[in-house]
Amino acid sequence: MTIFALTFPDFDPVALSIGPFAIKWYGLSYLAGLVIGWIYIRRLLSQPTLWRNNTPPFSVAKVDDLLLYITLGVVLGGRLGYVLLYEPATYLAAPADILAVWKGGMSFHGALAGCAFSVWLFGRRNGVSALSAMDLGTAAVPLGIFFGRIANFINGELFGRVSDVPWAMVFPHARYLHPDVEPATRHPSQLYEAALEGLVLFAIIRLLTHSFGALKSPGLVTGTFLTGYALARSFGEIFREPHIHHALNIGPLTAGQIYSLPMLLGGLYLIWRARQEATPGVR
Repeated sequence: MTIFALTFPDFDPVALSIGPFAIKWYGLSYLAGLVIGWIYIRRLLSQPTLWRNNTPPFSVAKVDDLLLYITLGVVLGGRLGYVLLYEPATYLAAPADILAVWKGGMSFHGALAGCAFSVWLFGRRNGVSALSAMDLGTAAVPLGIFFGRIANFINGELFGRVSDVPWAMVFPHARYLHPDVEPATRHPSQLYEAALEGLVLFAIIRLLTHSFGALKSPGLVTGTFLTGYALARSFGEIFREPHIHHALNIGPLTAGQIYSLPMLLGGLYLIWRARQEATPGVR
């Protein structure tokens, strides 16, 4: 452990406590992501020039319904994804804990799958383009990812691999998972992911939507998000401590990288499909 290690700011995971009720930073991050995403989607829909034929896919009034669908998809998909992808044995032994979301444990890949299904259902029930609805959602998702990764850092979870870089720090919770090497200085990988998966990806998509007309080609924004997230997450996994004892930690690859592979392939397909439809005479 380097003597120049930064001190981890050991935050209280509870942001606000009123009597027996506690509001955690993790919950606030989800709330912030959903509310800011809701505002951003409304702004995108209120700018007709961003859309093909200057016609948004649906009215601003339907955004409230879309938010409800997305919220349910994120919460249910994120929780079930974590249970199935990361801790199946634990929850099979205690199935009642599957519903105990307040104890933590959410999977981004599961949340994405749940969100995709819920947005598809929204499009089907409201007679609107599911791909355009997904484009709206994925244009805003990086903002939510940013807040979620900051909450991971505040909670001292999903910390990085052991390192001696000047900005490495000791994460107190690491001693429960890796007592054989603790105390050790580690990458603050949550901040790397907040920057890449959140801020950088949002900036790229914002450039595409406002300077290159990406929303006029249904599926292009969604494909860009899937591809960009898969690449950013896979790069971030180089610095992030792998999920301990996961069966898909194979050689240099981690479970997070393997779960990102279908996202990458799906994203590239949607980009190709959108470009094909945008090119006259090409099918």
